[in-house]
Amino acid sequence: MRLPSTPRNRIYAIVATVAVLAAGGGIAQAALDGSGSGPKPPDRPLAQAVLTAMQAPKFEGVTARIRLTNNLLPAGSLPKGASSPLAASGDGRLWLSADHRVRLDLHTTAGDIQLVYDGKRASLYDQASNTTYTIPVSGAAASPAGGGSRLPFGDLQQGLGALLRFWNISGAKPTTTAGRPTYTVRISPKDDGGLLGAAELAWDAERGVPLRAAVYAQGSSDPVVEIAATKVSFGPVEDSDLAATPHPDAKTMNVNPDQLGADTHMTNVSGVAAVQRRLDFTLAAPAQLAGLSRKQVALVDLAGAKGAVSVYGDGLGTIAVFQYRTTDKRHGSSLSDLNLPEVNIDGRTGKELATALGTAVAFERNGVSYLVAGLVPPIAAENAARGLG
Repeated sequence: MRLPSTPRNRIYAIVATVAVLAAGGGIAQAALDGSGSGPKPPDRPLAQAVLTAMQAPKFEGVTARIRLTNNLLPAGSLPKGASSPLAASGDGRLWLSADHRVRLDLHTTAGDIQLVYDGKRASLYDQASNTTYTIPVSGAAASPAGGGSRLPFGDLQQGLGALLRFWNISGAKPTTTAGRPTYTVRISPKDDGGLLGAAELAWDAERGVPLRAAVYAQGSSDPVVEIAATKVSFGPVEDSDLAATPHPDAKTMNVNPDQLGADTHMTNVSGVAAVQRRLDFTLAAPAQLAGLSRKQVALVDLAGAKGAVSVYGDGLGTIAVFQYRTTDKRHGSSLSDLNLPEVNIDGRTGKELATALGTAVAFERNGVSYLVAGLVPPIAAENAARGLG
């Protein structure tokens, strides 16, 4: 995460982080529910609490102890014995400089990971696979947006008003996080959110720095994913603390962001009949799937080959269906190529990735590959897949 130093960027960071968590990413229990002992800020309306954070002193850097709670993949969602540090809980340290360089060391139950961003390139080291993944970050994405002018209070109210049209948003609850006075905001979708229940963000009331973020599944009081500071200090960060640990024997994989999805794009062709005319296989797009009505069908270009995307339902509880010729591999691989638990789809063996926030099912039939996904429980995704027959 990037913690900006200008007033305008502070408010954007807080509001945008809440929104991203909702669309959509623990410390001691006392800090989780905000009722622990420690300093709490005064009661303030949400807009005023955010405005106070926006006017915080100039950001010079932060050093923090953090804890990651990751319950996204429940038992049985991966093959027996399979694990990854990226899907595990753990503790670690975070260093963040005033110029937005960052280093995160995380020690999990499945191995260690290290994330480093030096201002131009991000690298992720995975101890379990002994692999370092690197990706360049464009200057536009890395540098702070906007100038240092103060955000008018009226604009702040307008921004929060836009958020309220789509999300239920709580007031700024005075809490304590990592021994610091914080405000915690909770948001939840107004309409069908599927398995997504809510998200929370806590920021330092005096410094304007996010100290905790959590995502909750529908009907659960425990977070699915949470990252929170357990101890934090503010001040300049040494260059040595931001340097990546050498792993000379590690494999290196360079990721080119310009090639990610470059060969796949939506077209202007939509509607069942229009899409079918451009496919060399029979389109499966019934009027309803798993009790949800079909809302859209669009043609997708897969590096010259043609596929289709169908959307069922409204809001975050929608189900998407992606279908394409199995023999055309130019689009890349799907869940069918991964070592995931198997599921029966009308006599066909499919693969299923079930998480606490959503499900994806992949299977093949008559030379066509199908991928069904949404923020829905496994039974809904499986029923949708069976309804394509």
